[in-house]
Amino acid sequence: MMELLVEYPYLLAPLIFLARVADVSLGTFRTIVIFRGHKFLAAFIGFFEIIIWLVAAAQVLTNLDQWYLALAYASGFAVGNYVGISIESRFAIGDELIRCISFNRDVLAGKLRKEGFKVVSSDGDMGEAYPVELLFIIEKRRNVPSLIQLIKELDQTAVYSVSDVKSVYEGPDLLPRRSFLGSGLILPGKRR
Repeated sequence: MMELLVEYPYLLAPLIFLARVADVSLGTFRTIVIFRGHKFLAAFIGFFEIIIWLVAAAQVLTNLDQWYLALAYASGFAVGNYVGISIESRFAIGDELIRCISFNRDVLAGKLRKEGFKVVSSDGDMGEAYPVELLFIIEKRRNVPSLIQLIKELDQTAVYSVSDVKSVYEGPDLLPRRSFLGSGLILPGKRR
């Protein structure tokens, strides 16, 4: 391999670029995984991330007279951030809290429960003339787009926000919950 790079030195730039994309993608993914509390997965990813970084950085530092290698290194860093975030969003690790305000009191929560979602609801108001229903739903990130779409279909006037949740304890086994990934049920009460 080294003989090939000596004979064709212009091949080193794309290799450094690709190595940097790989290591920064892994680093970005690792950072998000750490935030979600997956320590062992983060350590495993970090091992490969640093090996790739060492190889790429060593090539740039030993060839400082070739400016295009530094450009490939920096470009790989920029693209790696984008790729890392894209990879993590495809995995959609973790849970999110959906807070919803429905201006049709006592309607949306019941419909969402019929669809298999665990919903905590409370009556509220925006003044005496404006009753509302407040809904709180904790759901897997991969299921949130489907849930948001359902909320929009069931109540076009509903207002909602979505927040990351680091960890969830669902309490005792009370009610079955629908799984979007299959036709079976997932029982609550398990730490996610």
